[in-house]
Amino acid sequence: MPGTMVEFNSNGGKATGYLSLPTAGRGSGVLVIQEWWGLVPHIKSVADRFAAAGYVALAPDLYHGKAAVEPDEARKLMMELQIAQAGKDMAGAVAFLKAHPAVAPKKVGCVGYCMGGGMALYLAAQGLINASVPYYGVLTKGAPDWNGVKCPILGHYAEHDGATDAVPSLKVALEKAGKNAEFHIYPGTSHAFFNDERPQVYNAAAAKLSWDRTLAFFSKNLK
Repeated sequence: MPGTMVEFNSNGGKATGYLSLPTAGRGSGVLVIQEWWGLVPHIKSVADRFAAAGYVALAPDLYHGKAAVEPDEARKLMMELQIAQAGKDMAGAVAFLKAHPAVAPKKVGCVGYCMGGGMALYLAAQGLINASVPYYGVLTKGAPDWNGVKCPILGHYAEHDGATDAVPSLKVALEKAGKNAEFHIYPGTSHAFFNDERPQVYNAAAAKLSWDRTLAFFSKNLK
């Protein structure tokens, strides 16, 4: 069943997102964080896939109505994004899910892609979620205090991707803080290998394996 756009509170203001509900009617919550393109059809389709897997999925619109088609435009939108405001929007989205009558048990996980992968790490460090899954994501504007992480982290990264260069130091920082984090690097893949709307980088085998691992991870930590 296709989702709908909803509005939720964000630090005294309003934000919007794409909400997709499971056919069973109830399930744990999953926050789906966009790539640098914005809240585009691909991200909505990912939210629908999580709904089909039994989760209440919400993809917040961090660009507030803007989206990009060309990389230069996407880069500009990403650079203009204020982490503090995005953090408020994501916190508002988490609160929305926890208050939603369809979310049971009241647990929320987060999965993010590219820019959203960094946001998934940022949100984990805020201590607001029960599981975090970053896809090829790093934080480009400084690392948060990893001591704030209160959930397990499962990372998916590509072999041929500059973002993966940050994984070793990220692992060390999380281990030093005593946090539960597991990272997978998929051989022969490039950045955005999960995005089936980008045939030049999509890798079906890695996408399926990472999806299966993510569902198992969420089942263990959210249900």
